Amino acid sequence: MKILQHIEYPTRFPVPDDQDLTIEEYVGAASTGTPSVSIARLHSGEGWSEPAQSPEFDEYTLVLSGELHVENIDEGTTTVVKANQAILVPKGVKIRYSTPGREGADYIAVCLPAFTMDAAHREEA
Repeated sequence: MKILQHIEYPTRFPVPDDQDLTIEEYVGAASTGTPSVSIARLHSGEGWSEPAQSPEFDEYTLVLSGELHVENIDEGTTTVVKANQAILVPKGVKIRYSTPGREGADYIAVCLPAFTMDAAHREEA
């Protein structure tokens, strides 16, 4: 018999104090021990950006409010993903996420397989 797992609250990822970012993982390696997928809600403030990364996972992102800028470093292009829009970033693409707009962004990220810091391959800030 399979057992349902009710997730009452997310696991918060630690983020350096100088970054205006909140990561709350509901399903994934850190929160439920699920290696196949992670589902997280993120909030990033005005002017936030993270280091470039080349993840080992596909990342599906749905923007709930604000806008998320997704820079494809290899191609030299930036895609602006607005509220009620989504983007798929295939594994291995070198990208950088940012929210330069005044309201930042609230968004849901789904990673296949699950997000881990090691699998993100983030560059030094």
